[in-house]
Amino acid sequence: MTSPQPITIARVGANFEREPLIRPFGFKGGYQSEIWQSAALLESAAGRRGIGLCTQGVLWSDAQVFAAHSESGGNALMYAVTEWAVQRLKGRTFTDPVALLDEIRHEVYAYARTITGHAGLRETFALNALVGVDFAAWLLYAAENGITRFDDLIPAGYRPALATRHAKIASIPLMAYAVPIDEIKAAVDQGYFFMKIKIGQPGTQAEMLEKDKARLSAIHAAIGGARTPYSASGKLPYYFDANGRYESKETLCRLLDHARAIGAFDQIALIEEPFPEELEIDISDLPVRVAADESAHTDADALKRIQMGYKAIALKPIAKTFSMSLKIAQLAHERGVPCFCADLTVSPLLVEWNKNVAARLAAFPGLGLGLVETNGHQNYRNWEAMRRHHPAPEAPWARTTRGVFELDADYYAQSGGVFAVSPHYAAMFGPPA
Repeated sequence: MTSPQPITIARVGANFEREPLIRPFGFKGGYQSEIWQSAALLESAAGRRGIGLCTQGVLWSDAQVFAAHSESGGNALMYAVTEWAVQRLKGRTFTDPVALLDEIRHEVYAYARTITGHAGLRETFALNALVGVDFAAWLLYAAENGITRFDDLIPAGYRPALATRHAKIASIPLMAYAVPIDEIKAAVDQGYFFMKIKIGQPGTQAEMLEKDKARLSAIHAAIGGARTPYSASGKLPYYFDANGRYESKETLCRLLDHARAIGAFDQIALIEEPFPEELEIDISDLPVRVAADESAHTDADALKRIQMGYKAIALKPIAKTFSMSLKIAQLAHERGVPCFCADLTVSPLLVEWNKNVAARLAAFPGLGLGLVETNGHQNYRNWEAMRRHHPAPEAPWARTTRGVFELDADYYAQSGGVFAVSPHYAAMFGPPA
């Protein structure tokens, strides 16, 4: 491709929809009942446009903001940050979406701290608000430069981290606190083999530990004997996500001791974000692979976590921006730390952005394939209606089959549909100027 030409952003916009959940979604000791889906528009002087989508995760990105406001209030604050960000971009010229994000993210973060009244706001709150803005910049960049394939969108400096082309990637469902054991067993019967299970349940540390021990016992009793062709041992790998609820290594080790006692320890493939972010302790002595998620806000934070002994990174192009995820992926790749793509209960089109990244990451250790979490089908009341906004909802690669996404030549040719215009989202902004 020739050198990109400067793109001037002439028109901007933002909008949102509220999507109800099937039941309250519990994690981080809290529950949410709906998820706001925002969209950002960036349009060039030539009338080309990028429309980027964002699923807002207030509870995930900063639990204090979630707790300090009504559920709608917290969502309104994040949406206000998105609106402020797109307005700041009006009239700006750029040639590189990664550089554009770097130019604005600090001032957006400062505004987010002001509007929330939270001086210690986690940077992920601002990055989450910027997801749709960042995707809009990438799609406008693609439209202006004639890019129609995901492989051609990746800047050369980040391609080593995204050099694989998996024929299959594992589809990871999420089992939150309230998901009955019968549903977990049913998921295994449907072919799912790598499931994300929320731990760190509400209550004191002692109450949480007892609840988590009981939950692990019930899960292991129900699915511990199941088999899969995708793991080295043939057993189901366990993936636990604590969202920072464990306040000491000692408490986590007591859960691991319980796992040993019931014969589940050897199946623990991953424990994600067990400790509060501010607990900056070396964990290289823990006998399990620990992944950083929300504590790895940026590439600098990811490096710090790797130096502390974290042995995996949960990438979230759909929650920390695609631009920042490229930086984190390349940093981890250079240090031999595996990555996978975690969900934020995002919409079907955002799942495709995550899949595009997961399909190109190196295989996860012990599995031989990439990993992508998607749990929208479990949680949105109107999931099938949301799928109709996908440009190819019935494509074989758009649905999970026996626990995996099958990624054929058509998938790679279409890049999961992320460059196609969705009439639904385009209608939120009217015709180009």
